[in-house]
Amino acid sequence: MRERVRRVVESPRFQQVITVVILLNAATLGVETSAVAVARYGTVLHVADHAALYVFVAEILAKAYLYRWRFLRDPWNVFDTLIIGISFLPTAGGLSVLRALRVLRALRLISVVPSLRRVVSALLTAIPGMTSIVVLLGLVLYVAAVMGTKLYGASAPEYFGDLPTSLFTLFQVMTGDGWSDINREVMDTHPSAWIYFVVFVLICTFVVLNLFIAVVVSAMEEESQEERRAERREDGEVLAEMAALRAEIQGLRQAITDRVPS
Repeated sequence: MRERVRRVVESPRFQQVITVVILLNAATLGVETSAVAVARYGTVLHVADHAALYVFVAEILAKAYLYRWRFLRDPWNVFDTLIIGISFLPTAGGLSVLRALRVLRALRLISVVPSLRRVVSALLTAIPGMTSIVVLLGLVLYVAAVMGTKLYGASAPEYFGDLPTSLFTLFQVMTGDGWSDINREVMDTHPSAWIYFVVFVLICTFVVLNLFIAVVVSAMEEESQEERRAERREDGEVLAEMAALRAEIQGLRQAITDRVPS
């Protein structure tokens, strides 16, 4: 029985079916945001949503039956279980907002599609490197906010009136959201303010933020190299097994030849 379940669960066709169900369920949840669609097809959408949920539950139960305790050792299985478990939380009364969390089921696509798994794994691997960059970015923001508050707090209080306001303004500048308008407004009183803004943009936007990209790309490259090394190890194990099997067959042939009288 377990071998039959293994053949079904680990087959490419089964994974394709689960992927299609995830996509259809995500589309169904999106259609439910339309009041007109709910009024016309509310029953159909409700049935489709529950059918998808039952498929996901059956998949998880099948994997749990197949892998037993190994099921919980795989972080992706735990992730899938949590995502599906959210769908069974009560949605009545004050907890009705939890119905919106059903859309988290679309995130299961990450655990089903190998390329998405690699991207997420690379991002998780890059977190230690990102931590140092976040500290550096926070330090730059803090220093720039203190300077901006002291330099332009009196003339532009809506942007640099106090430290929290300055931090928010500089975060907006860092994202490129209308920073030139803020710059020109401050330059009406302080013509040299462009130096402050240009230096800040160069440091944060073109240097620090690009460090994030560099760390993520490096982590993804390491992830790809690790996968290639794992594939080579698997190929080596297969070749070793084939060589051992060939030697065993050769030994059997020799034994048969020795037993047959000449």
